[in-house]
Amino acid sequence: MQFHHNGYVSGDPTIQPVAGVGINRPEELPDVVDVLIVGTGPAGMITAAQLSQFPGITTRIVDRRAGRLEIGQADGIQARSVETFQAFGFADRITAEAYRITEMAFWKPDPSNPSNIIRTARAIDDATGVSEFPHLLVNQARVLDYFAEVMAHSPTRMTPDYGWEFDSLEVSDGDDYPVAVTLVRSAGEHVGESRIVRAKYVLGADGARSKVRDAIGCTLAGDQANHAWGVMDVLADTDFPDIRTKCAIQSSPGSILLIPREGGHLFRMYVDLGEVQAGAETSVRSTSIDQVIEKANEIMHPYRVDVKNVAWNSVYEVGHRLTSRFDDVRVEDQGIRSPRVFIAGDACHTHSAKAGQGMNVSMQDGFNLGWKIGHVLEGRSPESLLATYSAERQVIAKNLIDFDKEWSSLMATKPEDLADPTELEDFYVRTAEFPAGFMTEYAPSIVVADRSHQSLADGFPVGKRFKSATVRRVCDGNDLHLGHQATADGRWRIYVFAPTDTDGIARLRTFSDWMLESPASPVTATPATADVDDWFDVKVIFQQDHTQVDIAAVPRIFRPRVGEFQLVDLEKVYAADPYNDIFAARGIDRDGVVVVVRPDQYVAAVMPLSATNELGDFFAPLSTALTLH
Repeated sequence: MQFHHNGYVSGDPTIQPVAGVGINRPEELPDVVDVLIVGTGPAGMITAAQLSQFPGITTRIVDRRAGRLEIGQADGIQARSVETFQAFGFADRITAEAYRITEMAFWKPDPSNPSNIIRTARAIDDATGVSEFPHLLVNQARVLDYFAEVMAHSPTRMTPDYGWEFDSLEVSDGDDYPVAVTLVRSAGEHVGESRIVRAKYVLGADGARSKVRDAIGCTLAGDQANHAWGVMDVLADTDFPDIRTKCAIQSSPGSILLIPREGGHLFRMYVDLGEVQAGAETSVRSTSIDQVIEKANEIMHPYRVDVKNVAWNSVYEVGHRLTSRFDDVRVEDQGIRSPRVFIAGDACHTHSAKAGQGMNVSMQDGFNLGWKIGHVLEGRSPESLLATYSAERQVIAKNLIDFDKEWSSLMATKPEDLADPTELEDFYVRTAEFPAGFMTEYAPSIVVADRSHQSLADGFPVGKRFKSATVRRVCDGNDLHLGHQATADGRWRIYVFAPTDTDGIARLRTFSDWMLESPASPVTATPATADVDDWFDVKVIFQQDHTQVDIAAVPRIFRPRVGEFQLVDLEKVYAADPYNDIFAARGIDRDGVVVVVRPDQYVAAVMPLSATNELGDFFAPLSTALTLH
């Protein structure tokens, strides 16, 4: 964390100085905004948190509820999400209060007495070390609280506008604020009163029954599975030995997915209620909590679960549905007009809760979209950037649904009907990287280069998330995770892995001069009134021991002057960790490599240090100020 560069800070440094639209921010929802977000769920709140970092953009987020969510339906936090929380500054705090999953137990009928269940296997949750971050379980409401804190501490001082329900919208292309949204008061003194808010862009993150989705002519298509589940968050007295371990329990009466919750006592159970006959959906949804508890005890025999308190419960049928697009541009209009209205999260993809993906994938929707809207509204990038949101995220949602169909089907299969007795646990181990959030791989586009230079850094696959590794900061000798130094501030990251040959510094200086002076360099598009690193955070990593790096000789782009007093920032210069060499760990060519990482932490390009023309050509379509080489 950096501060003091604009003067001494005596208070909490996580509270950023108020700036731009945050100065004298009106409490009441204004008539005109840049971005209107509908829904304060995970997708909406992460998008708002990202946009809150852009001081010149007026973003408001509305919700029909009267106040913050108190009990959330989602609870699984995959490691990829915790990586994201790190960028927003609260990974450590939410990890401290969450339940951490380290293994999963599998229970099945005892072959010698099939009416009883026994533990048959245990699986390590992250056996391959795919991330340095853990797999967590914590109430969705707490995740939203943390994003709300990020917003409130941002330069824009954003807070949600509760008590407003979306009614309808109209888009008038050509207007400065082309989206007219009708909202209705849903809480407070003036319930039922309506008003119109005009916006440049609108995001519908308003859930599976999204009215925004309906307003842009999108529909959820797919199958509503004919299997019902009862879910309950409870406090209970039980003799089941693995009550504080994540478990898949399968017996002849049905299946249970057991999820321990934060706090040491609460746990969640997804209880198999069996097949739903056509026309019987209403009766299944009316299943009482007592019936769900009775079914759970039947499945877990000979163990008992004596429920003392029910914090939350519901009954649902597994549904796998997806919209064909995540914005308001119809197929026939693609390439002709830019999107003005977007949908995210459950508004465009639904699936079972048992793979723990709903909240996680929804947050990645918002993280993908937020910086793109911010760059377009600030004039950094052309509107064509916005088309990449639907193109990238719709494919990911489709892959998730395919995965979840297989997982939820296996969970609902009786043990005697499995092709192999270990089929469920084998699938869990074999596919661990997917539900952890690390199989996302974006296809080449204007924000993802081709993979022609991938061999220069095999450990940073283009299109996949940047997998961090430890490095040693030269100025103070501290060992740090390189990826953890990248915050959710909307900046691109350019990591330069330095060569070791005798003219290495000279080659770095050539690169630095090009970055700072060439009209084709992305850095030269940064406004003259801003710090040189305000749009592009450029770091260098040397191969030699940090004591062998002459920091005074490191080229200027890696030691920028920042802040009111134009002080030199020395914290962008790193060396390899002598105990975990990042060059070896990530397969980085030792002749000099540039790795470009997007604001949402995905690798956008890998290229040789000498390929400045390619670097310029990559950024040209993304900048309103650059032209192709």
